[in-house]
Amino acid sequence: MRSSPSLDYDVAIVGAGPAGAACALGLRHSGLRVALLDKAQFPRDKVCGDAIPGHALKALRQLDPTFADSLWQLRPMDAVRNSKLVAPNGANLVLEWKLPSFNSPRETFDDALLNLVRTHAPATAILENTGLKDLQIDADHVRLKPLQGPEITCGLVIGCDGANSVVGRKLLPEPRLARAHHCVGVRAYFENVAEAQSGTTEFFLTRDYLAGYCWLFPVGQGRYNVGLGMLAEVVAKHKVDLKETMTRLLATHPALAGRFASARQLGPIVGFGLPLGGGRTRPVSGERFLLCGDAASLIDPLQGHGIDTAIQSGILAATQALACFDKQDFSAAHIAQYDAQVAAKIGKKLAKSYRLMRFLSTKPWLVNAAVRLAKVPGVKPWVQKAIG
Repeated sequence: MRSSPSLDYDVAIVGAGPAGAACALGLRHSGLRVALLDKAQFPRDKVCGDAIPGHALKALRQLDPTFADSLWQLRPMDAVRNSKLVAPNGANLVLEWKLPSFNSPRETFDDALLNLVRTHAPATAILENTGLKDLQIDADHVRLKPLQGPEITCGLVIGCDGANSVVGRKLLPEPRLARAHHCVGVRAYFENVAEAQSGTTEFFLTRDYLAGYCWLFPVGQGRYNVGLGMLAEVVAKHKVDLKETMTRLLATHPALAGRFASARQLGPIVGFGLPLGGGRTRPVSGERFLLCGDAASLIDPLQGHGIDTAIQSGILAATQALACFDKQDFSAAHIAQYDAQVAAKIGKKLAKSYRLMRFLSTKPWLVNAAVRLAKVPGVKPWVQKAIG
């Protein structure tokens, strides 16, 4: 594998969350000089629903079974066995998940992933407190300009820097997503929530805002991640105050009213953005750069999770990086193979989820009917397959 000794690094991965850590792990045996940059110092909080899907663990297991095994030892965490879906009419459906999954605060989970990089990819230069201000693609290298410190040069940059990706904003021809392809959410932690059960995630749909949901996820040690997510165009059209709406739903939703009477809120309600996948196709790479995870808009539009697609895309990016250095070809045309892999292995499912989300978003009666129909013997597996 040919490297570029005149440059600081061969590969610079911007963002040390799940996508960036997975990419670094995918390059651990490459012999390339890899830098993993992040604007924060770990451990750090990341506003999220804290659900770690089974497909995320499956992807890590394909890299090395011990990676996934070690994450099951995290504390706090809550192993998830099933999910309870509450329809707009109050009827509910319990779905059992096939792949093992768990919930854990992102502060804990992301730090554990980065520690896997420290342990299994010790040659990787981990540069914390290194935020990216700007970058420039030159003919034979990339120049990164941190918020502080000297310029960093590399042969290939991989943007894993989240929904507000600097790499994406600077290098994509159309960096901003339309509101129809963007979700906004709020989240807070609680304890002493009545009737909440370990091992069960809960989703609550309302007639007013079907293009989104309220959630209650156990994250271990008696704590619960409680939040509300909604399509950005709905928030803008109806001028929805998400924090106020979440507080009101917890007090008035028929399936939630009274359950928070003795609960204690741990910290403020905080917001975050989720760039949804499955909408209008746009590039996720170009000359000497690739985007992964939220930076590539790979959030599932129906369920709102993205850690699995972040890890999957990070691994695909590592494979493409190896191909670039093997061929010494960093052209947009060659790197477009990565776009094709993302589209085939991730994008098709997200497109299906996006169509289903849009179809159901104005049809509360259909959601109610689906929940009712799922109680018919033999039908539930079809419903579970439809929602992923």
